[in-house]
Amino acid sequence: MSKFDSIRPYYDSEVNEALCASLNHPMMKAMMNFTFPDVDEEVWKTQLKKTHSIRDFQVNFVYQSIQRVLENSSEGLTTSGFEKLEPNTSYLFISNHRDIILDTSLLNVSLYDHGLVMTASAIGDNLVKKDFVLKLSKLNRNFLVQRGLSPRELLQSSKLMSEYIYHLLSKENRSVWIAQREGRTKDGNDATHQGVLKMLAMASDEEDVIAFFKKVRVVPVSISYEYDPTDALKMPQLLAQANDQIYIKEKNEDFITLLSGIIGQKKRIHIHIGDVLEKELDVIAQENENLNKKIQALAQAIDFSILSSYKLWPTNYIAYDILNDTTQFAAMYTEKEKQLFERRLELRINAGNETLREGFLAMYANPVVNKMKLEDANY
Repeated sequence: MSKFDSIRPYYDSEVNEALCASLNHPMMKAMMNFTFPDVDEEVWKTQLKKTHSIRDFQVNFVYQSIQRVLENSSEGLTTSGFEKLEPNTSYLFISNHRDIILDTSLLNVSLYDHGLVMTASAIGDNLVKKDFVLKLSKLNRNFLVQRGLSPRELLQSSKLMSEYIYHLLSKENRSVWIAQREGRTKDGNDATHQGVLKMLAMASDEEDVIAFFKKVRVVPVSISYEYDPTDALKMPQLLAQANDQIYIKEKNEDFITLLSGIIGQKKRIHIHIGDVLEKELDVIAQENENLNKKIQALAQAIDFSILSSYKLWPTNYIAYDILNDTTQFAAMYTEKEKQLFERRLELRINAGNETLREGFLAMYANPVVNKMKLEDANY
């Protein structure tokens, strides 16, 4: 047994058995009928029975599913920065996080299109409670982040995950995707949590932490959706936080959010790949002796890359202007775009609930605010 068995995806030797066991599952049928609407059921079943590796499953099935999602619920995916990456090289992608499944799936589609190493990706075990969803995630090279642990268990779990991520990057030459924070950003404020970086650094084994992060080739990634398909679903949690209440999720809430992200309208989507952090790490090493200061400076460097390259859409500018009762960014959108956004706001937020209305607008407006702050700080 491998010490990573509790969190790792399937080995290729396990893929065929998992697929054959899932052939008649209603969700597999739904996924395949969505992906290949004009293909007879026996045809895709035969192909799945012949599939013996994660790569084959991803390229022949998942890739096609994501293309269908883009066709049905977006106006297209654009990318920038991928040309800076080297083929046959692993990277540690640290990304802002907006959608449970699509953030990593779209990154992998783009990596594949550019002939680059696809990622193993972190996913919370709370999101894969259903047996089929767990199987599908392990078939798609997800590894599990264990949630809801005691402090002692959390420490052990973090060390295991750190070692596994380093194992993937250094021994398997496998790129890794991890979110800059635990869970998705609900309010549009993308910020790297230092706890994520401390967890990653656990595998450094007394080695200088900056040398460790240089070795694993840290690449910040920013992804932005013109419309967040789960925007209204994020509101109850923001409302609870505004009222200093503990938010308790409804049964199946994560699963509903997961599906909504896939099928909901996103309009345009953009992924930007930042530079590999090298010079920034040299500066951090020179200017900071204290470990916490180094981690803090690294979080700031990742934030700077993500926020400065984040693609702002008309929806972001419209929300900013409505929220601040201004026309400051009127040149960045059309009247029709504004009307469509206001209609979305009306349909998704009950009239009269000012807290929810402001939360909804702030979610879209905060990326504009953060970019303005960044520009002011570097002026």
